[in-house]
Amino acid sequence: MITSLQHHRVTRLTLLDCGSFHVQGGARQIGIPAFLIDTDHGARLLVDGGFPPAYWSDPKAAAEADGLATFGALQGYGPRQTLPEQLDLAGCSLAEITALILTHGHIDHVGALPFCPHLILTATERADPRPRYFGSARPLQWPKIATHLIDGPTQLCHGLTLLPTPGHTPGHMSIRVDLPQSGTILLAADAINRASEPAEGFADAEDPATASRSAEALFALQFETGALLIYGHDPAQWLTLPKAPQFWA
Repeated sequence: MITSLQHHRVTRLTLLDCGSFHVQGGARQIGIPAFLIDTDHGARLLVDGGFPPAYWSDPKAAAEADGLATFGALQGYGPRQTLPEQLDLAGCSLAEITALILTHGHIDHVGALPFCPHLILTATERADPRPRYFGSARPLQWPKIATHLIDGPTQLCHGLTLLPTPGHTPGHMSIRVDLPQSGTILLAADAINRASEPAEGFADAEDPATASRSAEALFALQFETGALLIYGHDPAQWLTLPKAPQFWA
């Protein structure tokens, strides 16, 4: 599957709004993003997938089961914010997804794992016996599907490069998208959770020192390319970003 993408070119990037989450003990209400990447030959690549399917039908019960209340509470999360509904806004369905690109295995990123025919992630992240999910909870298994592992910067197709950015998790990955009209967009994911995170010392990262180095590399790339850098969960930036059915081309 990866080889078959080599002659594709990215044509569109769509931000999917998978709800928001109020972080306990602070004023932060963070957006939960996923992304749909389309190519000129019809590939539809999903980047992350929001919360797991149990949240789509009963988010309150699912959060209680996962112990998520210790971290905060879902807000602005209804049927419209589920992954299937967000994909529908982008003119897509889960059945049309060519592959899932997983930045890392935390609870707010793994919602599409049960549904995609191919999985792309770093070898380090996949080395975890199960997705890291939340706290000590590890309820998900890795799906038994075709899986492509990367261990360095990897160009999947024209305009789409995967960038290992360890620190937040050991196998975290960010993504560079080069679009015909919009130019370069860097999807930092949780390599840079929010604009204030570098000054705060990457307290949310498993390895803050490594996270700092990964962020420096992303900022250097942003400076080099003039890219729009999209943070993983920045409250202020989230309000300014166009979301499905809008897109970058």
